Amino acid sequence: MYLYQEQDGFLFNSDAHFLYDFISRFQPRGKVLDIGAGCGIVGLLTARDFPISLTMVEIQHANALLCRQNARVNRIEAEVIEGDFLQHDFDFDAKYDFILSNPPYYHTGAERSEKSALALSKHADALAFDAMVAKVNRIISPKGHFIFCYDAKQLPQLTERLHAKRFRVTDLRFVHGTPEKPAQLVLVHARKSSGALTTIHPPLIHFTDGEMSEEVKSIYRKTRTYSIKCKIS
Repeated sequence: MYLYQEQDGFLFNSDAHFLYDFISRFQPRGKVLDIGAGCGIVGLLTARDFPISLTMVEIQHANALLCRQNARVNRIEAEVIEGDFLQHDFDFDAKYDFILSNPPYYHTGAERSEKSALALSKHADALAFDAMVAKVNRIISPKGHFIFCYDAKQLPQLTERLHAKRFRVTDLRFVHGTPEKPAQLVLVHARKSSGALTTIHPPLIHFTDGEMSEEVKSIYRKTRTYSIKCKIS
């Protein structure tokens, strides 16, 4: 998959690949919404490999243009909505079966980028988690799937806010830079009004003995992405 990215903007990283791999475990189908789509990598990979109807919402104009361009280049049907997910008036009669997100998750107080585009892509106050969950709760189908990644250190707050909106965390996977390091990222699968217990999946280790792990290599072989950096005037 060829993916154009704004060279001076936020460039997708391993989080997007790991999130897609996690999403693929749950066999997405039906109507799918990708919140904060960036250049579209997560939603477009999902649409490439699964029978879904994809909508992507992106607040930044340059990224919305890239979503449309990347969908066109890769011959994938997708609706792109440019606007603030928390403010945009969705058609609430159309419920989504799967809602995906690789949201900004740097906590309040973290060092901020001077570039507004990077700040929007990285810092949680650009898309507050509790407000996102409240909006997701309104547009997800009964028993729908909400799958996202976030800062692992903030897991207690995430589960508390999900529970308040009657989401049950059914699957968790922690991502570690190396086997010795604490988890930096957590992959979360939550379902609306579910009574299931939580499955803690084996950890995903990025590097072992100074080399990329075999599992991570297999994820990159599966995603097969090629980044093309460009300038949007």
